[in-house]
Amino acid sequence: MIVFDTVTERFARRFARGSSRRSLLARFGAALLAAPAFPLLPVARAKAAEPDLNGLTDFERNAQTKDPAKCSYWRHCAIDGILCGCCGGGLHTCPPGAEPSPICWIGTCRNPDDGRHYVIAYRDCCGRTSCTTKDPDCDCNTNDRDMPIYTPFNSNDILWCFGKSAATYHCSTAVLMGEAS
Repeated sequence: MIVFDTVTERFARRFARGSSRRSLLARFGAALLAAPAFPLLPVARAKAAEPDLNGLTDFERNAQTKDPAKCSYWRHCAIDGILCGCCGGGLHTCPPGAEPSPICWIGTCRNPDDGRHYVIAYRDCCGRTSCTTKDPDCDCNTNDRDMPIYTPFNSNDILWCFGKSAATYHCSTAVLMGEAS
């Protein structure tokens, strides 16, 4: 134990001779200021780097084209919220009493029938209390190719009702904008 104490004391004394309190505090402060920036760095995840043999995501392999009132409908690849089709609206229309948000987020979804990719604009309907439905297929959180919140136009984690007189979320729509090139 005496050897450990001696080595530790020598290290501490050398460290104290070679550094001041100010430099230690400066380095600590710089580390505290830089730490929040690290999660924002564009890091490719290992799982994302391993594409499927066919190049399809999980959602694309299981997408269907028959029932737009289900989360597995091909246009809902990047939707986050309750489908307006389950709340009295439609695939691209808000229910009565709700109005579309002035801005939207976008996603690129693959239609399994023709194999092409299309740009879909997702818009929240606002102004009424949140739609409640007992059908679990109406409350979707599909994050296919969702981007982090610091790229907001591709992130579905933002409440898009700001900019309206009533910022209350009701449901979400999926409007086909055109073919992706």
